Amino acid sequence: MPASPASTPAPRGRRREAERNDRRLLVAAHEALSEVGWTVSVTEIARRAGIGMGSFYRRYPGKVQLAQHVRVVCMEQLTEAARAAAEERDGWQALVRFMCEAVTAPASSLLPLIGGVLPGTPAVDEASERLHTAIDALLERPRSEGVLRQDVGAADLVLLLVHLRTRIPGLPERIGQLRLRYLHMTLEGMRCGSATERAALPQPSPDWQELHRLWDKQPAGQALPDEESDEG
Repeated sequence: MPASPASTPAPRGRRREAERNDRRLLVAAHEALSEVGWTVSVTEIARRAGIGMGSFYRRYPGKVQLAQHVRVVCMEQLTEAARAAAEERDGWQALVRFMCEAVTAPASSLLPLIGGVLPGTPAVDEASERLHTAIDALLERPRSEGVLRQDVGAADLVLLLVHLRTRIPGLPERIGQLRLRYLHMTLEGMRCGSATERAALPQPSPDWQELHRLWDKQPAGQALPDEESDEG
């Protein structure tokens, strides 16, 4: 029997509300984790999102699952930024565009705050591999054009973003200016000069697996962060 016209809008409305709540939760979780770190409570995240605890738990069993989703979303945003930057006319401009966008994007602020707290998951690992592939492709162009040092790797760029996202006291506008200033100073150190031979970097570049070990909690018989203690 066909559904009556009056019976169809309700499910669509509930789906729209659920999707809207999920977007609010992701934004609120990212902001709260970036500002407070892992100790922020799910109550505070829900408050920032403007939703009730019932709506929170209908979508996520707890903070761990929400944070894992946020990790995936952030990596996907950086991946898209790397792919978009690859459209630039030359490899060096593509690298500069990606790094400038990434250092100002919220997506690069989570690693120094919750790195090493959560283990990897299949979704996290897949997002990480896509990001790795996108950054590797971005680096290959300036390397092949002879304008980027051969010993700069994808994990170098991610960890560089971590350093550049260190909290600096001051007005947000000025902090953004300083981050871009130090980014450009660092990029100049990565660039190959045409006139002089640059000295080798003093330590080896990290590989992507080392980045995983920094980002993911390593299995050592430890339990996941306590979900019950973050309700307050």
